[in-house]
Amino acid sequence: MTTQAQRPDSRSSPDEIDPRGPQFNAMLTSLVLALSLIAAPSPVGVALLGLQAALFAVAVAFGVPRTPAAYLFRTFVRPRLATPAHLEDPAPPRFAQGVGLAFAAVGLVGYFAGAPVVGAVATGFALAAALLNAAFGFCLGCEMYLLFRRIAPDRTSTTENTSINSSGTSANRAENTKEEEAVA
Repeated sequence: MTTQAQRPDSRSSPDEIDPRGPQFNAMLTSLVLALSLIAAPSPVGVALLGLQAALFAVAVAFGVPRTPAAYLFRTFVRPRLATPAHLEDPAPPRFAQGVGLAFAAVGLVGYFAGAPVVGAVATGFALAAALLNAAFGFCLGCEMYLLFRRIAPDRTSTTENTSINSSGTSANRAENTKEEEAVA
């Protein structure tokens, strides 16, 4: 018999991801960014930073599950691991990849503009965030995403409720209004 801790939540969305995948990605990212810092500002170091920026861009554009690192994780790592206790929303890791892309872009601009200190500092910040996730499972960009969501909640649920309420009959709208007043 399978317990809840041994299998993902049956109510979870099919889009949810194994939380160990982004951590694996952070390990690879840390390696690329560290090599980039070691080799910078040489063309090899800048090329490695450009490669990492492209990988960040793929995650932002197509989603975290569609990255080369996610493919490697699904193919070679996950089959050797136990089923995750839970799955997670891919939106926070996707946002984190966007933050990484911003730092990598600043780093590239710094190197190309002849300001290697700016390039190294921006790359160092991206490396520090990746190392936090790789070593401790703490996703700084994910935490930023959740903080922003608390400050500015998603408006789609309000929009959906409004469209549902406005599409009903006048009796349903009156009933919904009474329910809303009772809740308030």
